Amino acid sequence: MSTTETAIASAEAHSAHNYHPLPVVVASADGAWMTDVEGRRYLDMLAGYSALNFGHGNRRLIDAAKAQLERVTLTSRAFHHDRFAEFCTRLAELCGMEMVLPMNTGAEAVETAVKTARKWGYRVKGVPDGMAKIIVAADNFHGRTTTIVSFSTDQEARADFGPYTPGFEIVPYGDLTALSGAMTENTVAVLMEPIQGEAGVLVPPPGYLAGVREMTRERNVLFIADEIQSGLGRTGRTFACEHEGVVPDMYVLGKALGGGVVPVSAVVSSSAVLGVYRPGEHGSTFGGNPLACAVALEVIAMLRTGEFQQRAAELGDHLHHELGLLAGGAVEAVRGRGLWAGVDVSPALGTGREISEKLMDRGVLVKDTHGSTIRIAPPLVISKEDLDWGLDQLRGVLAG
Repeated sequence: MSTTETAIASAEAHSAHNYHPLPVVVASADGAWMTDVEGRRYLDMLAGYSALNFGHGNRRLIDAAKAQLERVTLTSRAFHHDRFAEFCTRLAELCGMEMVLPMNTGAEAVETAVKTARKWGYRVKGVPDGMAKIIVAADNFHGRTTTIVSFSTDQEARADFGPYTPGFEIVPYGDLTALSGAMTENTVAVLMEPIQGEAGVLVPPPGYLAGVREMTRERNVLFIADEIQSGLGRTGRTFACEHEGVVPDMYVLGKALGGGVVPVSAVVSSSAVLGVYRPGEHGSTFGGNPLACAVALEVIAMLRTGEFQQRAAELGDHLHHELGLLAGGAVEAVRGRGLWAGVDVSPALGTGREISEKLMDRGVLVKDTHGSTIRIAPPLVISKEDLDWGLDQLRGVLAG
């Protein structure tokens, strides 16, 4: 067997089959390119589901991590450390908020947001104990913990993991009338992705986010924006909510916050919301650790320049123009914003998995979702020339 086949066979034999990766074994990466164990190069058009917004091996992020590795990597939250205050301060400033509660993974941050909304509902809004309700959107993807899959409509993620956690109301995404009808005096929060990534990069109708913001404000309900995939530059703005001039009550962040170097996530909100916590009520041994803070601080500094947001906006316009030319025939629909697109390929050409494998054979890595949809989300550092080359490979696959 080849080196690739040997590695994949070993992984299949000794790891749980909770993923179905493309048959490529990456050995190294730089910028927007990855190299496999056979020495073949691939253009990364997925960027770790936006975790690698700043590219593989970004020098600023690697240098920040190396410097911190020599000093201290973990104290737990039993003690203060010298990177924590600055991380919380700078992230709060970036978000236009006041307080930060750091965790590690995106799912942990969503769980934290759920707990925060419930506690705020009981302590501040006055909802009767055990009666708090959170409204979510159908076709959402917020993670795969037992609570989160309880309000998923994706049976692949949900089936066989019950009994499910109560307290959630599911409404159609993009439907303000349904959202209004679902709200009651016990509703404490509306949790939404400004753009639904896993569902196929679904952009809501114009005015929807602004409508959610107005409705939640009028009814004393928290608007929680899950910007784990859509945030931190991906859509051409720091946050996808900015496209409608919306500021939620709470941001849920992850993925790109750790620069693809370490897992870093956070809930960012006002002191009126995050101030409900008292010592011992929530925590994480690794949450806000010195290494994570050092890397995230460099990410924040990079975003403060606006360079990456502008690059995503400009290259995103080019991406969507080129993809728009493919619409009709082989491509049934194109959606997205910034350097992020969902492309619905005609089922006659194959499944999304088959299209992804054909692109892999041409040296481009993407990932499928929901039938014949592929997602395109290259690192924001990708060059226009490399982006065009990747699009040429897509055209070649579509042409058969």
